[in-house]
Amino acid sequence: MIPFFKIDEKISKASDEAMLKCRAQFEAIDKIAEYNQFKVQSAFIDYGISESHFISSTGYGYDDRGRDTLDKVWAKIFGAEDALVRHNFTCGTHTLSTALFGVLRPGDKMLSVTGTPYDTIHNVIGISGSGMGSLKDFGILYNEVPLKNERLDYAAIEAAVDSSVTMVYIQRSRGYELRPSLLIEEIEKVVQIAKKKNPDVIVMVDNCYGEFVQTKEPTDVGADLTAGSLIKNAGGGIATTGGYIAGRKDLVEKCAYRLTTPGLGREVGATLGLNRELYMGLFYAPHTVGEALKSAVYISALFSAFGYDTTPAYDAKRGDIVQSLGLENPESLVAFCQGIQSGSPIDSYLSPEPWDMPGYDSKVVMAAGAFTLGSSIELSADAPIREPYYAWIQGGLNFHSAKICAMLAAQKMLERGLLK
Repeated sequence: MIPFFKIDEKISKASDEAMLKCRAQFEAIDKIAEYNQFKVQSAFIDYGISESHFISSTGYGYDDRGRDTLDKVWAKIFGAEDALVRHNFTCGTHTLSTALFGVLRPGDKMLSVTGTPYDTIHNVIGISGSGMGSLKDFGILYNEVPLKNERLDYAAIEAAVDSSVTMVYIQRSRGYELRPSLLIEEIEKVVQIAKKKNPDVIVMVDNCYGEFVQTKEPTDVGADLTAGSLIKNAGGGIATTGGYIAGRKDLVEKCAYRLTTPGLGREVGATLGLNRELYMGLFYAPHTVGEALKSAVYISALFSAFGYDTTPAYDAKRGDIVQSLGLENPESLVAFCQGIQSGSPIDSYLSPEPWDMPGYDSKVVMAAGAFTLGSSIELSADAPIREPYYAWIQGGLNFHSAKICAMLAAQKMLERGLLK
């Protein structure tokens, strides 16, 4: 790396030590990635995917074979009855919103059992904002079960679920919180508790950042509905837009009616030549998620060596690809993100500054030199400028590119006299 990047010896030495510490974690990640790759590859073979599935449709998009088969492939991989995979989901929040509005009706009650969801879903629920057509505006009730010591409070969940609850909502990833992301085993326990108290309750999981991190998905362990973005894990860094919903067939059908229109649902929707990248993104996703996990583990090991708080620890079991890093002050947050940006393949010459980002209640500094705008399976770092001054890092299309970005972030902090 010396001929290409200027890295201080202190950082190079710490990087070498971090790599040695990460060896066992990398081996475990490779085993999970291999299992998930076999699972995906098997589904492609079972459904006989061919060039004909990539043909473009226009207009109404009736009888788009590639689109309809992709839904079946996705459902098989996720252990679900059905799936809805579309390029015209604009983002993860739109996908989640479609699922919520698809299955909830006026008078229904939504119960979040992972505390308050992350910022961008607040306006959808009606926690903030008014008159924009939120669930609250449509008479859908909302309640939440707070976390206990940053963990699921199973006793409180059991007490809160009764016949009045229509949906139990689980956010798998941490969002801008320091609580651990949820493991599949924890999601399964919530499903069991909820179904025991109310067999008719719908359990929905926001699976963003969690796909292919473990060998099972929420629908494998009894969740009725799960949803996520294709510019995160599930698109493998190849899908340039879109989202997915998977789960019970009747619920997915309702979501399709919400996405398009009642009576038409999934039967319409031209694919405009995007089928190929959606299939290819899904095929690459297990490997790409493995690379992102290695990147997170390495960043945790490297910066913990410098004395910073890292959550999760480098050797912890992970439920998503997100790495939190306690940088202790606004100056270090900005320097870190600027260092990440400086090593990005796209827009490396830009210098991120804090700004009022839509959907957030404080200024945010964001490093995101990505091929796809907003992609968070590509390496990015978000840092809300508020106490306790943590950065949230996710992604890495390949580990080696993420590794140098992390070292450049440390280098930027060192040059400004901020690195411990």
